[in-house]
Amino acid sequence: MWGRSIRARMTVATVTLFGVILFAGVFVISSLFLARARDDLREQAAAAARRLTVLIDRSRFTGPIPKLDDVRFLQVVDGAGRVVAADAELAGSPPLTRARPRPGESLVNDRVCGEKTAADAVPPGTCLVVVGLFDDASAYGPVMAYAAVREPAALRSPSLYVLLYGAATLLLGLMAWGTWYGVGRVLAPVERIRRGLERISAEDLSRRIEVPATRDEVAELAVTVNDTLERLQNAVDRHRRFVSDASHELRSPITAMTVRLEAGMAERRDEDWAAALADAYRLSAIVQDLLMLARLDAAPPVRNERIDLGELVSEEIRRRGKTRLPVTTSIQPGVIVRGHRLRLARVLTNLLSNADRYGDTRVHVTVRATGELAEVEVLDDGPGIPPEKREQVFERFTRLDATRSRDTGGSGLGLPIARDIAHAHGGTLLVGEGPGGRLILRLLRDQSDPAVGDPAVGDPAGGEPDLGDPDP
Repeated sequence: MWGRSIRARMTVATVTLFGVILFAGVFVISSLFLARARDDLREQAAAAARRLTVLIDRSRFTGPIPKLDDVRFLQVVDGAGRVVAADAELAGSPPLTRARPRPGESLVNDRVCGEKTAADAVPPGTCLVVVGLFDDASAYGPVMAYAAVREPAALRSPSLYVLLYGAATLLLGLMAWGTWYGVGRVLAPVERIRRGLERISAEDLSRRIEVPATRDEVAELAVTVNDTLERLQNAVDRHRRFVSDASHELRSPITAMTVRLEAGMAERRDEDWAAALADAYRLSAIVQDLLMLARLDAAPPVRNERIDLGELVSEEIRRRGKTRLPVTTSIQPGVIVRGHRLRLARVLTNLLSNADRYGDTRVHVTVRATGELAEVEVLDDGPGIPPEKREQVFERFTRLDATRSRDTGGSGLGLPIARDIAHAHGGTLLVGEGPGGRLILRLLRDQSDPAVGDPAVGDPAGGEPDLGDPDP
């Protein structure tokens, strides 16, 4: 689409500019050609009229006037408008024209056509370019010597314009095709580079751009892009390894510290010990979230198993046990999706934990099918999320403490993790309209035949351990 847009713009710009120049040139050339052709005809007739005056200055004609310089139409007309001499073509015909020179002038130009004259020698559809020269000292007395030249049909018919403008249109069409084809050939490697970059995502930087064999600037661009992708992949891989390694290294000491604090709490009930244990739980949750983010960023394959979304919601609610707020449900049976059970369970756990933390008196979960989508809505009656911050809550380490004051233990990673998992399953997670907090998970429904097997992509054993509840 990008390449076609540039090709179209460049073609339109080129054709427009070239078309204006071309048609302006055709107009000028055609106008100048017609004017020059008529001037040449007038010059030919004027030369014959001058020679005719020289002849009648000496004597009168005793017969038809002979042709002069291939000019066949010749007449001598006296002051009374009578034809006193003519060539064989105009013998017996009335004057070609009644045009007379202005006072002080001796030459007159005119153009007559067959439909405007009764001359038998000028049939309808034929036009003559007439030049008259006044001679006051001829053998006939004061007379007008007229010479006329037949005007070619091309000068008075539209065929010349049709030919010129038709040729210009054809040339313009060829120019448009050549521009479209040429620009397409030039932009084709660039378009392939663009499509290649479009397929590259932050989750998979291993792809590279095909380097064209043209050995020109476009090939150098592809090489530069590949070098940049290589450096970017190395940087991202180092970052992911650091997060993953740090999370793994921190899990053991944090677990040991939590066990010691729990043992200490069993021997003595002390607020400081309780606060330290709560901090240890929170630190453990943050490490678990970081490890999960590292796994999601690495984009491992998602298992493709059939999951009853209503049953999964019910299992997660039962597994959570006693919570701060009661949870009610409205579950439509038979809403089936495909995906990774543990990860989808993690999404539901995060959404339920979020609603339990911010709700006032209750939490309600709805599972329904809407067309081709399966939808899970988790609603609480808390303060809700302001419209201007409904995307901000999905940014990592974002906590809206100013409006959601109960958040004393969240890490700011629960909702970002939930959205990343939803996206990995081809779904979405968004904040809905309405009072309270409304989080809506949408996934594609699986409407295939359940008798068909459940092929899995990735590790058939599950690929990774359950990372547990992020809010212990």
